[in-house]
Amino acid sequence: MAVDKELLELDLYALLGVGEKAADKEIKKAYRHKALTCHPDKNPDNPKAAELFHQLSQALAVLTDAAARAAYDRVRKAKKQAAERTQKLDERRKKVKLDLEAREKEAQAQVSKEEEIQITRTLEEEILRLREEGSRQLEEQQKLIQEQIRREREQRVRGKQDEYGEEGKGTPKLKLRWKCKKEDETKGGYSKEVLLQILQKYGEVLNLVVSSKKAGSAVVEFATVKAAEMAVKNEVGLINNPLKISWLEGEPQNITVFSDGTIQPRITKGSVVSERDYESLVMMRMRQAAERQKLIEQMKLEDEGESCT
Repeated sequence: MAVDKELLELDLYALLGVGEKAADKEIKKAYRHKALTCHPDKNPDNPKAAELFHQLSQALAVLTDAAARAAYDRVRKAKKQAAERTQKLDERRKKVKLDLEAREKEAQAQVSKEEEIQITRTLEEEILRLREEGSRQLEEQQKLIQEQIRREREQRVRGKQDEYGEEGKGTPKLKLRWKCKKEDETKGGYSKEVLLQILQKYGEVLNLVVSSKKAGSAVVEFATVKAAEMAVKNEVGLINNPLKISWLEGEPQNITVFSDGTIQPRITKGSVVSERDYESLVMMRMRQAAERQKLIEQMKLEDEGESCT
C-alpha cells in the first residue's frame, strides 16, 4: 500500500490547529470540530472537502499513535532545524566558507540525506501499519461524527417541535381499526394507498404500516402532533366501513387543534366552541365526505373495468 507522500509535507499540528504538545483528548476534539465542517456528506458539491477530510483523518491516525507521532516529530524537527540553519547563514558567510566547507558540507549532506530517508521510511512504515491494522481512535471519532450527522438528519425530518408538545416525546402515532375479514382481498376497502390518500390531507405521513397478521388494523406515524390530532378529531373513513382512530403514542395534553389549524386549550364539559371554529369543522367534514364519495366512485369504476376484462 503506497503512503500518501503529501502527508509528509504537511504540518499535521497546524492542520488540526493544535500545539506540538497537545494531548490525545485535545487532538481528537480538534479533529471532530474540523472534520464536521468538511465532511463529504455535508459538502456534496465541494470536491476539496473529501481531500481535506482525508488529510484530517490521516493526521488523527498519526498523532494519536505514539510510535507514528514520534517518527513524524523527528521528521518535522529535522526539517525545521535544517530550515533554521539555512536562514541563519547569510550570503556573505556562505561565500567565504563555500570553498573551505564544500567537501564537508557534501559529506554532511549525504549523511543528513540518509538519516532523513531512514526517518521518513520509519514514518512510512508506521503509517502503513496503521492502515493495515486500522486505527481504533479514527474509527471511534468517525462513528461519533456519523452519529451526530444521523441525529441532525432525524431532527430535520421531524421538524420543529410542537410548542405544546412535551419535550422528549417522539413523533405522534395513531392506531387505525376497521371491519375486515381475513379472507377479504380488498382489506375492507382500505389498502395502503387508500389510507395514505385519506390521511395525508391532514399533514405529512412519515410511516404507515398495515398489519399483515391482524386484519383491519394499521399504525400511522405523522410528522406533527397537529396533523395527528386533526386526524383523530375529524376522520371517519369510508361511509360503508368507518375507521376507528385512537392514540398510540404522543398524545398531547390539555390542547386541541381546530380544523383551521389553530391550537387552543382543550374544550372541557360546559365550554362553548366559537361560531368560526364550528363553521370550519363543518366545512372540513363536507370536504371529507366529498373526497370519500369520489374515492368510492373511483373504486367502483375500477371494479367494473376489471369485471369487463
